[in-house]
Amino acid sequence: MPQPALAPTYLIFPPGPADAEAMARVHVTSWRETYKGLLPDAYLARMSEPEFARRFRWSLDRQPGVTLAAADRFGLVGYASGAPSSRRQHPGEGEIVVLYLVRAAQNRGVGRRLLTETARALAAQGATSLMISVLRENFAARGFYEHLGGVAEPAREEIGPGGATVHEVAYRWADIRTVFSAR
Repeated sequence: MPQPALAPTYLIFPPGPADAEAMARVHVTSWRETYKGLLPDAYLARMSEPEFARRFRWSLDRQPGVTLAAADRFGLVGYASGAPSSRRQHPGEGEIVVLYLVRAAQNRGVGRRLLTETARALAAQGATSLMISVLRENFAARGFYEHLGGVAEPAREEIGPGGATVHEVAYRWADIRTVFSAR
């Protein structure tokens, strides 16, 4: 009798400087997979894994907030970072600043785990609400945040990478506990 396929197992952990190269690979790969057609092709082509690795090595020991990575048995597949919201400065609001997954890890529960564990860590640091911003045209991510109970705010115009004008939508959870208690 054939054995049932096992679901992939992912480890969520706080990365350190030694994970910088893997995080850079995830960052560049996920941006090229996700933002093709949404951001200028020239910008995406110029993204440099060595440059992002240098940034990660420097920032992982110095930035406030929380960064969590997700890995399967083959290596890193995603990461998320959060901190007190600096963009809007609402008292008690945490912000997921980045949440990136390579395409192969999407739709497997990894993004949800990264989001919920980052929210849980921010709540432990005193956050009572949560927000995350996403490109207006990134419909897959928007559906993901809506599925998890995020409430969309009106789109706002921002200057994006490479100087392009982009529109971002903020998703907000008025009570951060709903993020990690939702099923």
